[in-house]
Amino acid sequence: MGDTLSLSLTELLAEPTSGRRRAVVLDSHDYAQSVFLQGKPVPWQEPMAYANFFGQVQGVLESDLALLSLDRFYAQRVAGDPTLQAAMSAKSRTGYALRTLLTDAATTAFVIELATIFSQTQRVPVVLQIPSPMQWLARTHPFSESADVSGLDADSAENASMYVADWLRGFAALPLMAVLLDDRGPALGPVPLSTYSPIANVTDHYRWALAQRHEDRVELHGSALRGAVIGADFWSSDSGTLPDGDFLVGEVPQHAVPERVLSRITALV
Repeated sequence: MGDTLSLSLTELLAEPTSGRRRAVVLDSHDYAQSVFLQGKPVPWQEPMAYANFFGQVQGVLESDLALLSLDRFYAQRVAGDPTLQAAMSAKSRTGYALRTLLTDAATTAFVIELATIFSQTQRVPVVLQIPSPMQWLARTHPFSESADVSGLDADSAENASMYVADWLRGFAALPLMAVLLDDRGPALGPVPLSTYSPIANVTDHYRWALAQRHEDRVELHGSALRGAVIGADFWSSDSGTLPDGDFLVGEVPQHAVPERVLSRITALV
């Protein structure tokens, strides 16, 4: 386990510890909630219970990296905390809601505890998945009393990335392999990964890789390696093919048939 966790992302992608020809990163959160929890709430509020839940899923699906979906954690946290919602709505300035969310002391302390326990209990390296600054800005923008995100631009995204970069420093003690910015979501103007230099400065400093996830690909900061996305049809048909790419990223559909998923996992060689 120690040797695995000391690898760099580039080394792992070149020679996956699973023995696969190409590394596979699976986002199985929604599927796992449906199948392993039978639709019950994900135990976000109990870090050890969440880590055990994820470990159970990982034991079956064998992703080459453990994807900690902090995007989903924050979504449920905001939805269930009226006091936090009120604080985020206190001012209408663009970015205020996101900054308030990321500087909320109680939430930050809890999410670092969650990530710490998760990192200590997984058998493969950990990747933090969070919304890209542009997407996070768009998701929190309605708290500014405006649901119109059309005015958000690259400058807005760069400003938001400074808040995210400051927040990421809280994870400095953790042996993370990478931070994955999920840029999927509402159609907004394209924001290149290079826009988020404040985040890149932090990830470079802590020797974490930085990547951005799109609908059709994953790009890595400072690397020519590219990830290809496994299509949803792969999980429902034995004839589904795998795309070309240096590594593979896939989301197991929430309502996929478990027996079919297990069969398709064996095709990821």
